[in-house]
Amino acid sequence: MSDLFPPFAPDEHEPRKRLFKPVPFRVIAPNIITLIALCLGLTAIRLAYEGRFEPAVIAIVIAAFLDGIDGRVARLLKGTTRFGAELDSLADFVNFGVTPALILYSFVLHELKAIGWITVLVFAIAMALRLARFNVMLDDPNRPEWKKNFFTGLPAPAGALTSLLPLYLSFLGVPVVGVAAAPVVLLYLLGIAFLMVSTIPVYSGKTMGKYVPRQLVLPIFVLSVAAFGLLVSFPFEMLAVSAVAILLTIPVSVTRYRKLDRLHMAGKIEPEQQSATAPDDKA
Repeated sequence: MSDLFPPFAPDEHEPRKRLFKPVPFRVIAPNIITLIALCLGLTAIRLAYEGRFEPAVIAIVIAAFLDGIDGRVARLLKGTTRFGAELDSLADFVNFGVTPALILYSFVLHELKAIGWITVLVFAIAMALRLARFNVMLDDPNRPEWKKNFFTGLPAPAGALTSLLPLYLSFLGVPVVGVAAAPVVLLYLLGIAFLMVSTIPVYSGKTMGKYVPRQLVLPIFVLSVAAFGLLVSFPFEMLAVSAVAILLTIPVSVTRYRKLDRLHMAGKIEPEQQSATAPDDKA
């Protein structure tokens, strides 16, 4: 038997085969941000079922902020991956589809029992369909550049933040509790779900020009600081105003989209819309 398995000394200079290739940190960093946002969304569900609705809403707002920067961090670090895109979509479904609906169910929709729960399911499924459609549209090679200025339907973060408007109003003293308020919240949540799965064009605002006119730099600084100060000092007032503003800008977006579509069909698309724009990164 010793002849079958003769002893041998391993070659010291033979390179060791690595089971896994090292991954650059610039690829990992955006996914860490996405996972932190996902943890915030899941924590918001726990806070809501403990009756702590204000910190639950704040957790969703922070998750929406992180959702807005993870894609930009990935492009800045040149760390965009297919894995990161899929992870981002799954996090968006939890943070902006499941969590807001469960928070509203815990807040007031539970008063309607099964009907309230069905509304939660409808909103969550609408968010899943909206995200799936968004991912499919990214692969459309025939999509005109000017259409990248618009989302098809209400985007996921905006849908989540506007859906929580009843909570903002409640924090401001508006009576949005009890059996009487539940049907109103139900209809409102169904309306937001419809906006998300609809084909209504909503201006994205992410494909604006990369350069700002010099005379507008200082005013933008001042307005940014003022907006941040107001958000910190009056968070729920600002969130309520932002939610209403998002809904009020939808008719403006539809009007602008139809105008550009007519110009495109007539071959007279505006020159500033012909330049290549960055692809959308959020649903």
